[in-house]
Order: sequence, then C-alpha cells, then structure tokens
Amino acid sequence: MIIVTNRIKTKLGFAAKMAPMFTRPGALQTMPGFVKVEVLITKNLSEYDELNVNMYWNTMEDFTQWKNSDAFKDAHKSPSNAVEDSPILGSDIIISEVASTLE
Repeated sequence: MIIVTNRIKTKLGFAAKMAPMFTRPGALQTMPGFVKVEVLITKNLSEYDELNVNMYWNTMEDFTQWKNSDAFKDAHKSPSNAVEDSPILGSDIIISEVASTLE
C-alpha cells in the first residue's frame, strides 16, 4: 500500500473551509485500488494554514491511473479566475510506502 500526501499551504483561516472538498463523494471512490482519503490540519502554525491530504492506494499503478484519468482532471478543474483568488500558497506531493502498521 502507498500513501500519497498532498501537503498544501493556504492563507490563514482556509484549511478548515477547504478540508471537506477533498472528502466529497465522487469518481475517486470508484477507482480501482483506492482505499481511502483523509485530511489532516496541522496545528500551531501562525503564518499560514497547512492541510495534509492523505490518499491511500493499493499500488503506485492504481494512483497513476487516477492521476492520468479524466475524472482526476474534472476533479481539479477551477474557474478561470481561480489563480488570482486562490487561498493556496503552495503544495508538495509526498509518496510513501506503508512499511509497518498496528491497529
């Protein structure tokens, strides 16, 4: 299993508003190999907010199929003026392999 984390920096006050956008029901849930998505908000930051959107996939190939799909493109469309008005300050993608768990 892999976890793809999108670490997103936003303007202050936007993390909690944006978090539900990543967990709305949709095409993501129908993709082969999709396990779950969870959104974490980093605490104790004063200059910006930070979201960590963790997507769990069975394999890297499953994630790649999602990333290359029309459903992915549709999910990431934004209005033409979104760049000017966007609360997003930046983001990084981190890919991790699950090495050990305890539940």
